[in-house]
Amino acid sequence: MPVGEYSLRLQNGITGGFAPPTPNAIYTITQPLNSDTLTIASSIRPAGTPSLQDIAPKFISSKIDHTAALVEELYGILKTLPTESPPGSEDIYGLDTSIAWGSDDLQWMNGAPGGCGGGSSTVHPTAEEKAKFKRAVDIVHELVEKDE
Repeated sequence: MPVGEYSLRLQNGITGGFAPPTPNAIYTITQPLNSDTLTIASSIRPAGTPSLQDIAPKFISSKIDHTAALVEELYGILKTLPTESPPGSEDIYGLDTSIAWGSDDLQWMNGAPGGCGGGSSTVHPTAEEKAKFKRAVDIVHELVEKDE
């Protein structure tokens, strides 16, 4: 389980080409140091609109067993997954989604901050790793949708 503070960011809409990608959603979940509360910030681009719209942040308890278990599962998954090489070269998981995790003991990110589309990766995940990444994305969505 991650100890202390951590932050994660999920972005849907990471593939681009000549033009940079247009994100559909960005979710940021932060566990501040010495806090029992997760801060969840969301920005969503409604269909047919050109830009993201911020949604008021919400706060959920990180001490509730189900929430803590989801975060622990996510952390455990990300520790085992490869990332593309070079960074940002290709959406190796095929979900047009990136996750970035930062804590004292784990820095993990697939997809560059500016998106993917710069070529081919020398790293390609197995079918099992792709399924684990899909589960990681589902966990983040479950945390974002929590109402505690």
